[in-house]
Amino acid sequence: MAFGDLLEQVGGTGRFQVLHVTLLCIPVLLMASHNLLQNFVAAVPPHYCSAHANISQLQLSLREILTVTVPLDQTGKHQSCRRYVIPQWHLLDKNDTLKQEEQENFDVDASLQGCLDGWSYNMTGMTSTIIAEWDLVCDLRSLKQMGQTIYMGGVLVGSIVLGSLADKFGRRRLLIISHLLMAVAGTCAAFSTSFPVFCLCRFGCGMALSGLALNTFSLIVEWIPTRVRTGVGTLTGYCYTMGQLILAAIAYFVRDWRWLTLVVSLPFYVFFLYSWWFHESSRWLVLSRNYDRGIKNLKSVAKINGRHEEGDKIDIKMVQESMKKEMSCSQGSYTVLDLFRTPTMRTMTICLSAVWLSTSFAYYGLAMDLQKFGVDFYLIQVLFGAVDIPAKVIITLTMSFIGRRPSQIGALVIAGLTVLMNLMVPDDQQTLRTSLAVLGKGCLAASFSCCFLFSGELFPTIIRQNGMGWVSMMARIGAMVAPMVLLSGDFIPWLPGMIYGGAPIISGVAAIFLPETLGSPLPDTIQDVEDRGSGRVSKTAQKEAAVLQDTQLNLLKQIV
Repeated sequence: MAFGDLLEQVGGTGRFQVLHVTLLCIPVLLMASHNLLQNFVAAVPPHYCSAHANISQLQLSLREILTVTVPLDQTGKHQSCRRYVIPQWHLLDKNDTLKQEEQENFDVDASLQGCLDGWSYNMTGMTSTIIAEWDLVCDLRSLKQMGQTIYMGGVLVGSIVLGSLADKFGRRRLLIISHLLMAVAGTCAAFSTSFPVFCLCRFGCGMALSGLALNTFSLIVEWIPTRVRTGVGTLTGYCYTMGQLILAAIAYFVRDWRWLTLVVSLPFYVFFLYSWWFHESSRWLVLSRNYDRGIKNLKSVAKINGRHEEGDKIDIKMVQESMKKEMSCSQGSYTVLDLFRTPTMRTMTICLSAVWLSTSFAYYGLAMDLQKFGVDFYLIQVLFGAVDIPAKVIITLTMSFIGRRPSQIGALVIAGLTVLMNLMVPDDQQTLRTSLAVLGKGCLAASFSCCFLFSGELFPTIIRQNGMGWVSMMARIGAMVAPMVLLSGDFIPWLPGMIYGGAPIISGVAAIFLPETLGSPLPDTIQDVEDRGSGRVSKTAQKEAAVLQDTQLNLLKQIV
């Protein structure tokens, strides 16, 4: 008898599971809102230097003010970060052609200076952003990318801190804390009085997001039987995809950055209140030797599912017998260092690290810079979210019929090629540029889905959690670095695209050295992995298909 049999005894797919999964999935819809929030709250509006103080007293139109104060760049647009030291009144007396030629070839008398009196912003399409409120432009433009990097740093710290605390204090307790942290940090971010305070609050949101993701998916997979975990896990993954569409809809109607931040944060107060109802994982309680609470929760689930008699039969002896193997395995002592001790494990870990880092790096490099495509970024957010739906379906089919390794390689290489191809498309061909970007983003979403399953099948059971924790950390590092790479475009315009496109292709080549796992038994020990790498027959017994499904869905808790 296994723990899964206990779940079936108390009702594996009863009323409790339906309500439990539904309430856990609702907050997932807003996870994407915080992950991609900066696309809207940090949108950069068109801007130019404010006019000299004496000009504002004159009765001039906006066009005339710009003509005498702001020079044109090589494309004929007003420069964003410089103005004339002295207003060029003579430009008002010339026709448009002569004015443009003279501003492009201004003489020594028309020397330039920075925006000493601040900036004026064209807020068409938005009410306010943190860029306009705190003047994060020109010399301070790098702070926009720094803000997203700080948020991703919070995600990384949260995955390390809150993940380990969950193993010590339980999934339910950390989930409750994460809901409250997201609500409070998000609310404080909406009322931030300065950019540093905003970044601090966003760091808290990042930590909370990791706590939500890890503990939500843990509670889902640990309270449902193996036979339905594939379907439930797929549904949960699509909740995050739908969240990207929901964000675009909310941002379209809420154009003020403070209100938008508040709108996506306030629901977490409600989630915090009802999360007290959640039952702690009985599996975790038993592994923590808290038998009384574990049995109590199992009986409560049996009662909700209308199986009182079956629940009354559960006692300590039955639970200990069911969890004997898991309790024995949990006593092993393995560390991250074991991922690098042996040749095959070392090669495998390095290749998987490259796959996860580059996938996350390129994914957020595309997803967090929507304005560069020159189309309405509400529309492109919808397209970027919608493309995940067919992408995940296609990658699931290819993984099942072609194999994990070719699917992983194909998704990465195609994604990289689409990004590189975009570098050769002129800026005025917006439809083609947007189509290539959407295709690339879909391939990267497919790569994420593939590497979740692929990595879980490659790492052995005794060190699987350490392995998944390591590659998840690599993904977080990739997400942190991605915004900063955009700054290199100020010096070499094509360099960010080259890096974003080259990284997936390189990691796709690295994936060639990973073994195929389609139809193979899951390795239990490091020796099993080494045997597989050397071509010897693994000593691992053939696992049931249900075990493979169980692993696949357990890995979904690493998402986001």
